[in-house]
Amino acid sequence: MTSLVGGIFSGTAQAAPTVPSGTAEDVHAVPSRTARAVQADRAGDASANGRGSTAHAVALGAYPLKRNAKAKGKDPGSLSELRRQAQQAFKGIEDANKALVARQKQFDASQKQLVAKLTQLQAATQALAKMRKPLSDLVESIYQDPSTTGLGPLFTQSDGTTTLRAMSDVDHLVAGRNTVLGDAIRLQQQQEQFATEAQELRAANLLQEAQLNLQIDSLRKRSSRLVRSLTKALTKLGVNVNQGHRGVGACDPTRVDIAAQYPNGLLPKTSLCPLPQEGEELRADAAIAFADLNLAYQRRFGRPICVSDSYRSLSEQQTVYYQRPGLAAIPGKSNHGLGMAVDLCGGVQAFRSVQFNWLEANSKRFGFIHPDWAYHSPFEPWHWEYDPKIGSLL
Repeated sequence: MTSLVGGIFSGTAQAAPTVPSGTAEDVHAVPSRTARAVQADRAGDASANGRGSTAHAVALGAYPLKRNAKAKGKDPGSLSELRRQAQQAFKGIEDANKALVARQKQFDASQKQLVAKLTQLQAATQALAKMRKPLSDLVESIYQDPSTTGLGPLFTQSDGTTTLRAMSDVDHLVAGRNTVLGDAIRLQQQQEQFATEAQELRAANLLQEAQLNLQIDSLRKRSSRLVRSLTKALTKLGVNVNQGHRGVGACDPTRVDIAAQYPNGLLPKTSLCPLPQEGEELRADAAIAFADLNLAYQRRFGRPICVSDSYRSLSEQQTVYYQRPGLAAIPGKSNHGLGMAVDLCGGVQAFRSVQFNWLEANSKRFGFIHPDWAYHSPFEPWHWEYDPKIGSLL
Protein backbone atom coordinates (compact mmCIF):
# COMPACT_ATOMS: atom_id res chain seq x y z
CA MET A 1 0.00 0.00 0.00
CA THR A 2 3.06 2.27 0.10
CA SER A 3 2.68 3.31 -3.53
CA LEU A 4 -1.04 3.76 -3.01
CA VAL A 5 -0.94 6.25 -0.21
CA GLY A 6 2.31 7.98 -0.97
CA GLY A 7 0.64 11.25 -1.99
CA ILE A 8 -1.41 12.43 0.97
CA PHE A 9 -3.68 15.33 0.16
CA SER A 10 -2.41 18.70 1.20
CA GLY A 11 -4.82 21.61 1.52
CA THR A 12 -8.55 21.69 1.04
CA ALA A 13 -10.64 21.73 -2.09
CA GLN A 14 -10.67 25.08 -3.88
CA ALA A 15 -14.08 26.62 -4.32
CA ALA A 16 -15.27 28.19 -7.54
CA PRO A 17 -17.96 30.85 -7.03
CA THR A 18 -19.24 30.64 -10.59
CA VAL A 19 -20.24 26.97 -10.41
CA PRO A 20 -24.01 26.40 -10.64
CA SER A 21 -25.39 23.93 -8.16
CA GLY A 22 -28.63 21.98 -8.08
CA THR A 23 -29.62 22.04 -11.76
CA ALA A 24 -31.74 19.52 -13.59
CA GLU A 25 -29.10 16.90 -14.19
CA ASP A 26 -31.58 14.12 -13.56
CA VAL A 27 -34.47 15.27 -15.74
CA HIS A 28 -33.07 13.19 -18.58
CA ALA A 29 -32.33 9.51 -18.32
CA VAL A 30 -28.67 8.63 -17.94
CA PRO A 31 -27.70 6.09 -20.60
CA SER A 32 -25.69 3.14 -19.37
CA ARG A 33 -22.32 2.64 -21.03
CA THR A 34 -21.53 -0.83 -22.34
CA ALA A 35 -18.32 -2.74 -21.77
CA ARG A 36 -17.42 -2.15 -25.44
CA ALA A 37 -17.86 1.57 -24.98
CA VAL A 38 -15.64 1.49 -21.91
CA GLN A 39 -12.90 -0.29 -23.86
CA ALA A 40 -13.27 2.17 -26.72
CA ASP A 41 -13.06 5.08 -24.30
CA ARG A 42 -9.94 3.65 -22.77
CA ALA A 43 -8.35 3.19 -26.18
CA GLY A 44 -9.20 6.77 -27.08
CA ASP A 45 -8.04 8.45 -23.89
CA ALA A 46 -5.45 10.46 -25.81
CA SER A 47 -8.05 12.00 -28.12
CA ALA A 48 -8.83 14.91 -25.77
CA ASN A 49 -7.11 18.30 -25.85
CA GLY A 50 -3.40 18.09 -25.27
CA ARG A 51 -2.99 14.85 -27.22
CA GLY A 52 0.64 14.09 -27.86
CA SER A 53 1.86 16.70 -25.41
CA THR A 54 4.40 15.87 -22.75
CA ALA A 55 2.01 17.02 -20.01
CA HIS A 56 -0.73 14.70 -21.25
CA ALA A 57 1.65 11.76 -21.49
CA VAL A 58 2.84 12.39 -17.95
CA ALA A 59 -0.77 12.66 -16.77
CA LEU A 60 -1.68 9.27 -18.19
CA GLY A 61 1.48 7.61 -16.99
CA ALA A 62 1.78 9.26 -13.59
CA TYR A 63 -0.73 6.94 -11.99
CA PRO A 64 -0.31 3.42 -13.40
CA LEU A 65 -3.10 1.08 -12.39
CA LYS A 66 -2.25 -2.50 -11.54
CA ARG A 67 -5.23 -4.34 -12.99
CA ASN A 68 -3.61 -7.77 -12.90
CA ALA A 69 -3.28 -8.13 -9.15
CA LYS A 70 -5.09 -11.46 -9.07
CA ALA A 71 -1.94 -13.49 -8.56
CA LYS A 72 -1.74 -15.07 -5.15
CA GLY A 73 0.20 -12.97 -2.70
CA LYS A 74 0.26 -9.88 -4.91
CA ASP A 75 -0.97 -6.69 -3.27
CA PRO A 76 -3.60 -4.63 -5.10
CA GLY A 77 -2.19 -1.44 -6.59
CA SER A 78 -5.13 0.92 -6.21
CA LEU A 79 -8.23 1.70 -4.18
CA SER A 80 -10.38 0.58 -7.09
CA GLU A 81 -8.59 -2.76 -7.20
CA LEU A 82 -9.06 -3.23 -3.45
CA ARG A 83 -12.73 -2.32 -3.80
CA ARG A 84 -13.19 -4.71 -6.72
CA GLN A 85 -11.53 -7.62 -4.93
CA ALA A 86 -13.52 -7.01 -1.75
CA GLN A 87 -16.77 -6.98 -3.72
CA GLN A 88 -15.75 -10.10 -5.62
CA ALA A 89 -14.99 -11.90 -2.38
CA PHE A 90 -18.36 -10.83 -0.98
CA LYS A 91 -20.05 -11.99 -4.18
CA GLY A 92 -18.28 -15.31 -3.73
CA ILE A 93 -19.76 -15.56 -0.23
CA GLU A 94 -23.24 -14.99 -1.65
CA ASP A 95 -22.69 -17.59 -4.39
CA ALA A 96 -21.34 -20.14 -1.90
CA ASN A 97 -24.32 -19.55 0.39
CA LYS A 98 -26.66 -20.07 -2.55
CA ALA A 99 -24.84 -23.28 -3.43
CA LEU A 100 -25.16 -24.41 0.19
CA VAL A 101 -28.90 -23.71 0.19
CA ALA A 102 -29.30 -25.51 -3.16
CA ARG A 103 -27.34 -28.47 -1.82
CA GLN A 104 -29.55 -28.60 1.28
CA LYS A 105 -32.68 -28.53 -0.89
CA GLN A 106 -31.25 -31.35 -3.00
CA PHE A 107 -30.46 -33.33 0.15
CA ASP A 108 -33.96 -32.73 1.52
CA ALA A 109 -35.48 -33.92 -1.77
CA SER A 110 -33.31 -37.05 -1.70
CA GLN A 111 -34.28 -37.67 1.91
CA LYS A 112 -37.97 -37.48 0.97
CA GLN A 113 -37.40 -40.02 -1.81
CA LEU A 114 -35.57 -42.26 0.61
CA VAL A 115 -38.39 -42.01 3.16
CA ALA A 116 -40.89 -42.89 0.42
CA LYS A 117 -38.86 -45.95 -0.52
CA LEU A 118 -38.58 -47.04 3.10
CA THR A 119 -42.35 -46.62 3.46
CA GLN A 120 -42.87 -48.84 0.42
CA LEU A 121 -40.46 -51.37 1.87
CA GLN A 122 -42.38 -51.40 5.15
CA ALA A 123 -45.65 -51.98 3.28
CA ALA A 124 -44.07 -54.84 1.33
CA THR A 125 -42.79 -56.38 4.57
CA GLN A 126 -46.28 -56.25 6.07
CA ALA A 127 -47.70 -57.85 2.92
CA LEU A 128 -45.09 -60.58 3.18
CA ALA A 129 -46.08 -61.21 6.78
CA LYS A 130 -49.71 -61.65 5.70
CA MET A 131 -48.60 -64.11 3.02
CA ARG A 132 -46.64 -66.12 5.55
CA LYS A 133 -49.61 -66.57 7.86
CA PRO A 134 -51.65 -69.11 5.81
CA LEU A 135 -48.47 -70.94 4.86
CA SER A 136 -47.55 -71.17 8.49
CA ASP A 137 -50.99 -72.55 9.28
CA LEU A 138 -50.65 -75.14 6.50
CA VAL A 139 -47.27 -76.28 7.74
CA GLU A 140 -48.66 -76.56 11.24
CA SER A 141 -51.57 -78.72 10.08
CA ILE A 142 -49.31 -81.04 8.10
CA TYR A 143 -47.04 -81.60 11.03
CA GLN A 144 -50.03 -82.24 13.29
CA ASP A 145 -51.50 -84.92 10.91
CA PRO A 146 -49.14 -87.90 10.88
CA SER A 147 -51.11 -89.48 8.04
CA THR A 148 -49.70 -86.99 5.60
CA THR A 149 -46.09 -87.87 6.35
CA GLY A 150 -44.05 -90.66 4.78
CA LEU A 151 -45.11 -92.87 1.85
CA GLY A 152 -48.01 -94.56 3.66
CA PRO A 153 -50.75 -92.45 2.13
CA LEU A 154 -49.63 -93.42 -1.36
CA PHE A 155 -50.44 -97.12 -0.80
CA THR A 156 -53.66 -96.90 1.16
CA GLN A 157 -56.85 -98.43 -0.20
CA SER A 158 -58.92 -95.43 -1.25
CA ASP A 159 -60.00 -93.50 -4.26
CA GLY A 160 -56.79 -91.42 -3.95
CA THR A 161 -58.57 -88.14 -3.29
CA THR A 162 -57.01 -87.70 0.10
CA THR A 163 -53.58 -88.55 -1.24
CA LEU A 164 -53.86 -86.12 -4.13
CA ARG A 165 -55.08 -83.38 -1.81
CA ALA A 166 -52.13 -83.98 0.46
CA MET A 167 -49.72 -83.91 -2.46
CA SER A 168 -51.34 -80.71 -3.74
CA ASP A 169 -50.98 -79.15 -0.32
CA VAL A 170 -47.31 -80.10 -0.26
CA ASP A 171 -46.78 -78.61 -3.73
CA HIS A 172 -48.56 -75.44 -2.66
CA LEU A 173 -46.46 -75.32 0.47
CA VAL A 174 -43.22 -75.65 -1.51
CA ALA A 175 -44.27 -73.03 -4.08
CA GLY A 176 -45.40 -70.65 -1.38
CA ARG A 177 -42.22 -71.17 0.54
CA ASN A 178 -40.14 -70.41 -2.55
CA THR A 179 -42.19 -67.27 -3.20
CA VAL A 180 -41.82 -66.12 0.37
CA LEU A 181 -38.09 -66.81 0.31
CA GLY A 182 -37.72 -64.90 -2.97
CA ASP A 183 -39.67 -61.93 -1.63
CA ALA A 184 -37.70 -62.00 1.58
CA ILE A 185 -34.40 -62.00 -0.31
CA ARG A 186 -35.51 -59.08 -2.50
CA LEU A 187 -36.72 -57.13 0.53
CA GLN A 188 -33.44 -57.73 2.31
CA GLN A 189 -31.50 -56.57 -0.77
CA GLN A 190 -33.67 -53.45 -0.95
CA GLN A 191 -33.05 -52.74 2.69
CA GLU A 192 -29.30 -53.05 2.20
CA GLN A 193 -29.48 -50.83 -0.92
CA PHE A 194 -31.53 -48.15 0.83
CA ALA A 195 -29.22 -48.23 3.84
CA THR A 196 -26.20 -47.79 1.54
CA GLU A 197 -27.88 -44.93 -0.35
CA ALA A 198 -28.79 -43.19 2.89
CA GLN A 199 -25.26 -43.52 4.23
CA GLU A 200 -23.67 -42.26 0.98
CA LEU A 201 -26.16 -39.40 0.77
CA ARG A 202 -25.47 -38.25 4.31
CA ALA A 203 -21.71 -38.58 3.88
CA ALA A 204 -21.70 -36.63 0.59
CA ASN A 205 -23.92 -33.93 2.06
CA LEU A 206 -21.74 -33.52 5.15
CA LEU A 207 -18.59 -33.37 3.01
CA GLN A 208 -19.95 -30.78 0.60
CA GLU A 209 -21.45 -28.75 3.43
CA ALA A 210 -18.08 -28.72 5.20
CA GLN A 211 -16.31 -27.69 1.98
CA LEU A 212 -18.80 -24.88 1.30
CA ASN A 213 -18.60 -23.63 4.87
CA LEU A 214 -14.81 -23.61 4.64
CA GLN A 215 -15.02 -21.69 1.36
CA ILE A 216 -17.49 -19.19 2.84
CA ASP A 217 -15.29 -18.70 5.90
CA SER A 218 -12.21 -18.16 3.73
CA LEU A 219 -14.01 -15.66 1.49
CA ARG A 220 -15.44 -13.83 4.50
CA LYS A 221 -11.96 -13.47 6.01
CA ARG A 222 -10.54 -12.29 2.69
CA SER A 223 -13.33 -9.76 2.23
CA SER A 224 -12.87 -8.43 5.77
CA ARG A 225 -9.12 -8.19 5.25
CA LEU A 226 -9.58 -6.21 2.03
CA VAL A 227 -12.13 -3.89 3.65
CA ARG A 228 -9.69 -3.21 6.50
CA SER A 229 -6.97 -2.43 3.94
CA LEU A 230 -9.36 -0.05 2.20
CA THR A 231 -10.20 1.68 5.47
CA LYS A 232 -6.52 2.12 6.33
CA ALA A 233 -5.77 3.45 2.83
CA LEU A 234 -8.61 5.96 3.01
CA THR A 235 -7.49 7.07 6.46
CA LYS A 236 -3.95 7.68 5.19
CA LEU A 237 -5.44 9.77 2.41
CA GLY A 238 -6.98 12.06 4.99
CA VAL A 239 -10.48 10.60 4.92
CA ASN A 240 -12.17 10.62 8.32
CA VAL A 241 -13.96 7.32 7.77
CA ASN A 242 -15.85 7.49 11.08
CA GLN A 243 -16.79 11.14 10.60
CA GLY A 244 -19.87 12.02 12.63
CA HIS A 245 -19.74 8.60 14.36
CA ARG A 246 -21.19 6.97 11.25
CA GLY A 247 -19.12 3.80 11.74
CA VAL A 248 -16.33 2.41 9.59
CA GLY A 249 -18.88 0.25 7.75
CA ALA A 250 -19.97 3.35 5.83
CA CYS A 251 -16.91 2.88 3.57
CA ASP A 252 -17.42 -0.88 3.18
CA PRO A 253 -18.10 -1.55 -0.55
CA THR A 254 -19.68 -4.91 0.26
CA ARG A 255 -22.61 -3.10 1.93
CA VAL A 256 -23.71 -1.07 -1.10
CA ASP A 257 -26.72 -3.35 -1.60
CA ILE A 258 -27.98 -2.17 1.78
CA ALA A 259 -27.54 1.47 0.72
CA ALA A 260 -29.43 0.77 -2.51
CA GLN A 261 -32.50 -0.27 -0.51
CA TYR A 262 -33.03 3.24 0.87
CA PRO A 263 -35.15 5.80 -1.04
CA ASN A 264 -33.50 8.57 -3.01
CA GLY A 265 -32.23 11.27 -0.67
CA LEU A 266 -32.85 9.24 2.48
CA LEU A 267 -29.58 7.31 2.77
CA PRO A 268 -28.41 7.14 6.41
CA LYS A 269 -24.95 8.30 7.45
CA THR A 270 -24.00 4.66 7.97
CA SER A 271 -24.33 4.15 4.21
CA LEU A 272 -22.36 7.23 3.11
CA CYS A 273 -18.58 7.28 2.94
CA PRO A 274 -16.77 10.64 3.37
CA LEU A 275 -14.67 11.96 0.49
CA PRO A 276 -11.18 13.41 0.90
CA GLN A 277 -12.89 16.79 0.42
CA GLU A 278 -14.25 17.83 3.80
CA GLY A 279 -18.03 17.79 4.14
CA GLU A 280 -18.63 15.73 0.99
CA GLU A 281 -19.80 12.11 0.86
CA LEU A 282 -20.95 9.39 -1.53
CA ARG A 283 -22.03 5.77 -1.45
CA ALA A 284 -19.09 3.53 -0.50
CA ASP A 285 -18.23 2.17 -3.97
CA ALA A 286 -18.54 5.63 -5.55
CA ALA A 287 -16.53 7.26 -2.75
CA ILE A 288 -13.67 4.76 -3.09
CA ALA A 289 -13.61 5.17 -6.87
CA PHE A 290 -13.63 8.94 -6.49
CA ALA A 291 -10.76 8.83 -3.98
CA ASP A 292 -8.80 6.80 -6.54
CA LEU A 293 -9.67 9.27 -9.30
CA ASN A 294 -8.75 12.12 -6.98
CA LEU A 295 -5.26 10.67 -6.51
CA ALA A 296 -4.68 10.57 -10.25
CA TYR A 297 -6.05 14.09 -10.68
CA GLN A 298 -3.79 15.41 -7.92
CA ARG A 299 -0.75 13.82 -9.52
CA ARG A 300 -1.63 15.53 -12.78
CA PHE A 301 -2.62 19.00 -11.54
CA GLY A 302 -0.92 19.18 -8.14
CA ARG A 303 -4.16 19.67 -6.21
CA PRO A 304 -7.24 17.65 -5.31
CA ILE A 305 -10.42 17.75 -7.37
CA CYS A 306 -12.64 20.66 -6.37
CA VAL A 307 -16.09 19.40 -5.30
CA SER A 308 -19.01 21.79 -4.96
CA ASP A 309 -21.68 19.15 -4.26
CA SER A 310 -21.99 15.41 -3.76
CA TYR A 311 -24.73 13.47 -1.93
CA ARG A 312 -27.85 15.55 -1.63
CA SER A 313 -30.52 14.66 0.93
CA LEU A 314 -34.21 14.91 0.12
CA SER A 315 -34.57 18.13 2.09
CA GLU A 316 -31.58 19.62 0.24
CA GLN A 317 -33.12 18.55 -3.07
CA GLN A 318 -36.35 20.33 -2.11
CA THR A 319 -34.46 23.49 -1.20
CA VAL A 320 -32.57 23.53 -4.49
CA TYR A 321 -35.73 22.71 -6.44
CA TYR A 322 -37.64 25.70 -5.02
CA GLN A 323 -34.64 28.00 -5.42
CA ARG A 324 -34.20 27.08 -9.07
CA PRO A 325 -37.65 26.15 -10.42
CA GLY A 326 -37.53 24.45 -13.78
CA LEU A 327 -33.81 23.76 -13.53
CA ALA A 328 -33.32 21.41 -10.59
CA ALA A 329 -34.49 17.81 -10.66
CA ILE A 330 -37.74 16.88 -8.96
CA PRO A 331 -36.99 16.01 -5.30
CA GLY A 332 -36.50 12.27 -4.97
CA LYS A 333 -35.31 11.94 -8.61
CA SER A 334 -31.83 13.44 -8.41
CA ASN A 335 -28.81 11.21 -8.98
CA HIS A 336 -27.20 13.13 -6.15
CA GLY A 337 -29.79 11.54 -3.86
CA LEU A 338 -28.39 8.10 -4.69
CA GLY A 339 -24.93 9.07 -3.47
CA MET A 340 -23.33 8.49 -6.86
CA ALA A 341 -23.03 11.98 -8.41
CA VAL A 342 -20.74 14.97 -7.87
CA ASP A 343 -20.64 18.54 -9.11
CA LEU A 344 -17.06 19.65 -9.71
CA CYS A 345 -15.29 22.99 -9.81
CA GLY A 346 -11.70 24.22 -9.98
CA GLY A 347 -11.76 24.42 -13.78
CA VAL A 348 -13.74 21.28 -14.54
CA GLN A 349 -16.94 23.34 -14.77
CA ALA A 350 -15.51 25.13 -17.83
CA PHE A 351 -16.32 23.03 -20.89
CA ARG A 352 -13.20 21.93 -22.82
CA SER A 353 -10.85 23.25 -20.16
CA VAL A 354 -7.67 21.26 -19.52
CA GLN A 355 -9.24 19.85 -16.37
CA PHE A 356 -12.47 18.90 -18.14
CA ASN A 357 -10.61 17.21 -20.99
CA TRP A 358 -8.40 15.25 -18.60
CA LEU A 359 -11.40 13.98 -16.66
CA GLU A 360 -13.23 13.12 -19.87
CA ALA A 361 -10.23 11.08 -21.02
CA ASN A 362 -9.47 9.36 -17.70
CA SER A 363 -12.56 9.21 -15.46
CA LYS A 364 -13.91 5.98 -16.98
CA ARG A 365 -10.82 4.19 -15.74
CA PHE A 366 -12.24 4.78 -12.27
CA GLY A 367 -15.93 4.18 -13.03
CA PHE A 368 -16.95 7.84 -13.42
CA ILE A 369 -18.63 9.27 -16.52
CA HIS A 370 -19.84 12.59 -17.80
CA PRO A 371 -23.33 11.50 -18.94
CA ASP A 372 -24.39 12.17 -22.52
CA TRP A 373 -27.31 14.37 -21.51
CA ALA A 374 -24.94 16.72 -19.61
CA TYR A 375 -23.29 17.69 -22.91
CA HIS A 376 -26.43 19.35 -24.26
CA SER A 377 -29.70 19.07 -22.32
CA PRO A 378 -29.24 20.53 -19.82
CA PHE A 379 -25.65 21.56 -20.41
CA GLU A 380 -23.76 20.70 -17.21
CA PRO A 381 -19.99 20.23 -17.69
CA TRP A 382 -19.57 20.16 -13.91
CA HIS A 383 -21.79 17.09 -13.37
CA TRP A 384 -20.10 13.65 -13.15
CA GLU A 385 -21.54 10.33 -12.05
CA TYR A 386 -20.30 6.97 -10.84
CA ASP A 387 -21.67 4.10 -12.94
CA PRO A 388 -21.61 0.78 -11.00
CA LYS A 389 -21.78 -1.17 -14.27
CA ILE A 390 -18.57 0.44 -15.48
CA GLY A 391 -17.06 0.18 -12.01
CA SER A 392 -17.69 -3.58 -11.97
CA LEU A 393 -15.59 -3.96 -15.13
CA LEU A 394 -12.50 -2.35 -13.63
